[in-house]
Amino acid sequence: MRSYYSYIQGRDVEGTGWVYTVSAGSLLEDVFTSVSLKRALERSPDPGSDAAQHPYVIGRVAVAGDAGIDLALKAAAAAAPAWAAVPLERRMRLGPLFRERVIRHREEFLDLLVAEGHPLRLARWQLSGLLETYGEESCAWYRRCMHTTFRHGERRLVVRRQPDGVVCLNPPQNAPGQSAALVVLMLMAGNAVVVRAPRSIALSTMYVLRELVAPVLAEAGVPPGALGAVCGNPAQTINRWLDSPLVDDIFYIGGSEEGLRFQQRCVAAGKKPILELAGNDGIVVWKDADIPLAAEAVSEAFYGSGQICMVPNYVIVHPDAADALFAEVKDRAREVRPGHPEEEDVLLSPVRRSERFFALLREALDAGAELVCGGHRTEADGTRSQTGVFLEPTVVRVNGLAGSRDLEMVRRETFFPLLPVIVAEPAEDGQLLDRLIDFVNTNEYGLRNSLWARDETVVDAFVQRVVNGGLLKVNDSHIGFLPCLPTHGGTGLSGGVHGEANYPILKTSHLQGVGIGAGVSPRSTVFGA
Repeated sequence: MRSYYSYIQGRDVEGTGWVYTVSAGSLLEDVFTSVSLKRALERSPDPGSDAAQHPYVIGRVAVAGDAGIDLALKAAAAAAPAWAAVPLERRMRLGPLFRERVIRHREEFLDLLVAEGHPLRLARWQLSGLLETYGEESCAWYRRCMHTTFRHGERRLVVRRQPDGVVCLNPPQNAPGQSAALVVLMLMAGNAVVVRAPRSIALSTMYVLRELVAPVLAEAGVPPGALGAVCGNPAQTINRWLDSPLVDDIFYIGGSEEGLRFQQRCVAAGKKPILELAGNDGIVVWKDADIPLAAEAVSEAFYGSGQICMVPNYVIVHPDAADALFAEVKDRAREVRPGHPEEEDVLLSPVRRSERFFALLREALDAGAELVCGGHRTEADGTRSQTGVFLEPTVVRVNGLAGSRDLEMVRRETFFPLLPVIVAEPAEDGQLLDRLIDFVNTNEYGLRNSLWARDETVVDAFVQRVVNGGLLKVNDSHIGFLPCLPTHGGTGLSGGVHGEANYPILKTSHLQGVGIGAGVSPRSTVFGA
């Protein structure tokens, strides 16, 4: 059983109790026993060796109180100036070093993600994104963005980014370990970072920080206090971050409603809010699209049962391509199956609270939408059941753009394997293209958008005119990772008032211009004489 204390100034710090992680497989086999065991261990003042010997328990993390939370901030504030003064080239070495360590511990990391409930194929996908984020091409691009030098007569001009100081990171519950790995980018910028491991799923976060990040920092000579990791109550921890004069930025990953309220509190407290909120991504399929490949991308909506912010949440299809797309998507949906996370071909995750799924589906059907496939609970073996913890991949046909956003499943991210496919009204192609672009741009959210089309005129129109979102993919996987492109970041309800493509090394730093002259007359500079 893995056991982690709070990590502050390079050492273990005891907490006020423990949170335990039980395996995802045990929850599928016997949810009552697993949950009861977890609760009993967390209530016990001294669980002793029982926890370590129980096959359901895979690890525990110490819970930090106010003193631990504050101590991590003090250590980060003390370390930040010295680390910020280290030359950029040395700080940039963290990226390749971290990538190498992740590769060496690849199987161990995957095993832990699977134990926490990530289907194996999706755990590999998460890992691929991590490796791309710290790949050679991406790190070279970060370096160029962080410092650029120009010559202007007798002057050397520099445009560079300087670290913000102390950054606090609040990872999400659906992908905490992968999100915690973003701290390396924040450290590369020259910041000190404190991370809150989510109480409900703390183990992978602490594993990443303790087993993957901390050894790299020690090897690179980073001051120990530059990384802190605590597992605390979310409200308690965030309130102390907001109240502390030591904190400069808070990187918040969570729901839109909570995130936007949090943004207001950050501004009032003089902190920079960096928001990664909900998605509601769209895919547009034009009449000349490669339908089999487009259907593959559309089926990504069901991965992880839709409980991933960057999967597609709605599709708009040209009326001439609708029938072919529905036929292909139905076939792809059958291939997305439930099961235990360690099984090779499993892509669905359990959905614990499915009442809202059925309410959203009923709302759409009552409004005239048509059920194309799915719509039932299932057991792990795919058998339909009234008590199953999985939901079938569900496709709903919505006829017409007009009024489609009256449906909650179109207007909002649902976090279910529930996909509305909107068949646009017939119109002349130029007019229809305008309508589709307008629909994408007026989405309240803006994480990722995708287009499937062969016509270069259509592609160029989307590339030039779609301003919503932090990422636009054309004829490609909606969720796939690429060098230099952001993994997250968006506009509107996805990123707050300052939303854009989210590169943590850039978002946790600020621009600074520098001019260095040699024998330049100040008077001639001002008056031109």
